[in-house]
Amino acid sequence: MSLHLTFQDFVIAALAVWRLTHLLWGEDGPWDCFVRFRRLAGASTIGRVLDCFNCLSVWIAIPFACWIGASWPGRFIAWPALSGAAILLERITSWHNLSPAVAVWEKTDVSAPE
Repeated sequence: MSLHLTFQDFVIAALAVWRLTHLLWGEDGPWDCFVRFRRLAGASTIGRVLDCFNCLSVWIAIPFACWIGASWPGRFIAWPALSGAAILLERITSWHNLSPAVAVWEKTDVSAPE
């Protein structure tokens, strides 16, 4: 069975998923419409999803997976792949929000056994 996922469609869909997720999750929008929408959603289930980029990308990816997948297996594979691509794009583009890696130093005994 062929999945028929083209690279071009995947890239376009991944960019669209990232853009829409970022727009709904972290931007004000014209006339603060997205801020108002998030405020209106409050602490509801939708509000909690809107507060989490990773969670929101899962839901935003569904229609795009249906668009680029030619079969149900293709759609099922595209769904988490698109969400993952959006999450990676967010991490790459928000480098200033990343915390530095924790350095772990372990002392080991390198002497030869006697």
